[in-house]
Amino acid sequence: MAAVLVAAVVTWGLRTLPFAALTPLRASSTVQYLSTRMPAGVMLIHLAYCLRDLPLTHARRLAPPAALAVTVGLHLWRRNALLSILGGTTVHVILASTVFAP
Repeated sequence: MAAVLVAAVVTWGLRTLPFAALTPLRASSTVQYLSTRMPAGVMLIHLAYCLRDLPLTHARRLAPPAALAVTVGLHLWRRNALLSILGGTTVHVILASTVFAP
C-alpha cells in the first residue's frame, strides 16, 4: 500500500510540476524573446543537419535543394509553416523516389 501511495504522489507531482513552472515563465521577457527567435534557429539547425551528408557526385543531390526551394517559396508566398513543410517534404519524397531514384 505504501508503494502505491508513493507512486501516486510521485506521478501526481510530475504531472503538476510543468504547470507550476509555466506560470512564472509566461511573464519572462527571456522566454518571450526565445519564442520569437527559436523557430528560425531550429529550422537552420535542421537544414544544416539534413544537408550535411548530401552526396555531391550523384544526380540525387538535386532532390534536397529542390525541396528546400519549394519549402522557402511556399513559405514566402503563403506564410504558412505547415503548408511549407508538407509541400517541401512531398516534393523531396517524389523526387527522391522517382526522378532521382538510385
